[in-house]
Amino acid sequence: MRWRYFGHACILLETRGTSVLLDPVLSYTYDSKISRYTYDDLPEVIDFALITHSHQDHILFETLLQLRDRIRTVVVPRNSGGALQDPSLRLLLKECGFRNVLELSEMEEIPFERGSITAVPFLGEHGDLNILSKSAYLVRINEHSLLFVTDSCNISPQLYEHIHREIGDVDVLFVGMECDGAPMSWLYGPLLTQRLERPKDQSRRLAGSNYERALGIVDQLHCKEVYVYAMGQEPWLNYVMSLKYTDTSNPIIQSNRLIEACRTRGITAERLWGEKEVFLP
Repeated sequence: MRWRYFGHACILLETRGTSVLLDPVLSYTYDSKISRYTYDDLPEVIDFALITHSHQDHILFETLLQLRDRIRTVVVPRNSGGALQDPSLRLLLKECGFRNVLELSEMEEIPFERGSITAVPFLGEHGDLNILSKSAYLVRINEHSLLFVTDSCNISPQLYEHIHREIGDVDVLFVGMECDGAPMSWLYGPLLTQRLERPKDQSRRLAGSNYERALGIVDQLHCKEVYVYAMGQEPWLNYVMSLKYTDTSNPIIQSNRLIEACRTRGITAERLWGEKEVFLP
């Protein structure tokens, strides 16, 4: 088994019989000094494409339409019924020509040869709006367990106590730490029917976990490896994310603290950028 990092939140898991692609936002082929994987590095058949949530850096139709003939099954979070702020990903994808789109509710599972995919609760990052089309995913392959919590914000540590009781320890954690986040109106402002006061707008941000919240997930799930991802730093994400970090940016400081704390405890930890390939025994 191996996993490959394609940039931002896009991870490809492969075994001899199954391929799983998460949040397919890929680099196109162009001249660059950055070593990276592109469309040319994907397998001819992608058994499962997993979508964590409906934000544009995680479900990008320019990418998905190019992969439509390769993907056998798209897995999306189950929708609440069609609110404007929470459109049905299943209906959207079916209208775009994807024939096999599966919805998963929290803790539902899809088995496959030598493994399974389980939808795990996803809190935060959506401005406190009533949005159900969001899911973290636990992928088990052979004896390995990998949890992708993307932009989840650990605003309720008790949740991960319940999750740990159901799924047990996790070998590898992928966690997004864009912990400042844009104000809620940046993404959902066009849907508001009245002006939102600035203090309220600033308090309802689209933010992931900071150091303390991410470390809480690591501790609760007894992770052996931790990878910070979904930070929007690859240049091919600029037209989607419009983020520019420096060494003094809060998400960089917070993720550096997490990486240092994990390494101090003997946990493999890294902030992903560009590309990475890991083989699992």
